[in-house]
Amino acid sequence: MNRIEKAFQNGKAFIGFVTAGDPSLAKTEEFILGMLRGGCDLVEIGIPFSDPIAEGVVIQEADLRSLSAGTTTDGVFDMAADLRRKTDAPLVFMTYYNPVFSYGNERFFKRCAEAGVDGIIVPDLPFEEKGEITELAAKNGVKVISMVAPTSHERIRRIAAESEGFLYVVSSLGVTGVRSDIKTDLASIMEIVRESTKTPAAVGFGINTPQQAEKIGAVADGVIVGSAIVKIIAKYGEDAGKPVYEYVKSMKDALKTI
Repeated sequence: MNRIEKAFQNGKAFIGFVTAGDPSLAKTEEFILGMLRGGCDLVEIGIPFSDPIAEGVVIQEADLRSLSAGTTTDGVFDMAADLRRKTDAPLVFMTYYNPVFSYGNERFFKRCAEAGVDGIIVPDLPFEEKGEITELAAKNGVKVISMVAPTSHERIRRIAAESEGFLYVVSSLGVTGVRSDIKTDLASIMEIVRESTKTPAAVGFGINTPQQAEKIGAVADGVIVGSAIVKIIAKYGEDAGKPVYEYVKSMKDALKTI
């Protein structure tokens, strides 16, 4: 059993996202360790990119702050390797294909293996083109996490059938960001997913309150939260450790009630 699978072994998984290097890589590491203490089962680490097309304003601005602070892909790898020496929790990179390609696919996934990174999510790499990275990822023990959106049911079946690690179910059409109401019929999407794969499925995009987490956790295997955490970091900067920990704990506690 790999580390990603373990994240889903103890009830509903809480998956948190942070942008690496916002406000610094040292602080990102501190925040991630706090998130793990708060009950985070898996952490998505965003490698900053200048044109993150799937992201809303909150994460776009975090990427720009990180890049302005001098964050590099090498720096993110070094931070991930340091984290791996301190925790056995699953770590997954979330980035766009340009930083991977620019770094060099083979070199990128070799460094993932060296740093102990368990998976990668590449939102702008379509399912039909994931062959660009799957072989190298597999060779280095990295799971390529697929995403499904509330569109064609047949497409959901096809993507789910080939999924690994976990399946990222996008709650709403559009970009990331806090939403007051999520109206997608997630139960019917999850039914299709369950018919198509045994891979656990977590829902993300827009979730930000314990009530939403509890509601979505009732139908999914896990809940993914990014923008709400990044907003706390934007508000408190270097002092965000405690409020991030408390927020993550409140979300994980809500999932424990299911």
